Amino acid sequence: EYTRGMNLIHQRMVEALAKLGLEPIDADGKPFDPNLHNAIDRVESAEIEEDTVASVYQRGYTFKGRLLRAAMVRVAVPQ
Repeated sequence: EYTRGMNLIHQRMVEALAKLGLEPIDADGKPFDPNLHNAIDRVESAEIEEDTVASVYQRGYTFKGRLLRAAMVRVAVPQ
């Protein structure tokens, strides 16, 4: 019951922030954009295209269309 209550509070908070204009940056698998992403690591990969976000360490956010926090990501490089 406690977990269900906490999940409901979290969901309502996320909805309230979204109504005010806070949006998460969807970065995983997208092309690297230095205006939205902060590359903190490079990973060699044959499956992922070059300069593509391989994984996200910390989610980024925009507020009313302006960057609030850049997403911290790993970027794929050729082997």
